[in-house]
Amino acid sequence: MHLQNRVTPFGGIVAISQRGLFTGNRGIIHDPSTKTLLRKRWASKAWLICNCSYKGQCRDVMATRSWTELFFLDEAIALAAGHRPCFLCRRTAAEQYRTCWASGRGEACPSAAGIDAVLHAERLEEGRKRLHPVTQGLGDLPDGVVVALGEDAFTLRGGLAHRWTNEGYAEPQVLSNADWLLTPPSSVKALRAGYAPVFHATINIH
Repeated sequence: MHLQNRVTPFGGIVAISQRGLFTGNRGIIHDPSTKTLLRKRWASKAWLICNCSYKGQCRDVMATRSWTELFFLDEAIALAAGHRPCFLCRRTAAEQYRTCWASGRGEACPSAAGIDAVLHAERLEEGRKRLHPVTQGLGDLPDGVVVALGEDAFTLRGGLAHRWTNEGYAEPQVLSNADWLLTPPSSVKALRAGYAPVFHATINIH
């Protein structure tokens, strides 16, 4: 049985077999005695995107009263869910994200806590995933942005839309419109300013 620790583009946490590129956390949101989630879905405003390996450390997933290990297909999906790069295990990526964030928003480089406060308001609305309107054509959005059409989520890259599935990305397609923007607006601005997320290989093989 798979643990409930895979994160969807809509920010939900599900039990599927998907193998992703990154781990991360939202604080302690599980019971280590049963390795199951608590009712809450976050315990900290610092929603992180972390490397799956760091200095040779080996963790027994969801086994201790430590941070709850969550997993993402790739960085585009993690950003869409409302996470940002970790300043500990992904320092270079985090600094690049912060620089692009500041450039995209036209402000001085913020602290990590400052980023988290803005993202927290952009990713949640009354405790649920906040859906943002699509205010421009999909072709004008930067690579790495994730949009929703109905119940499906699509990562945009190279002028094509790649639908997220439990197994990875489906065959690319041309998408003319979308209902909602899943990636928080400030992360969209960071992507537009040059932040380059790491994509899963199933985007590249088509």
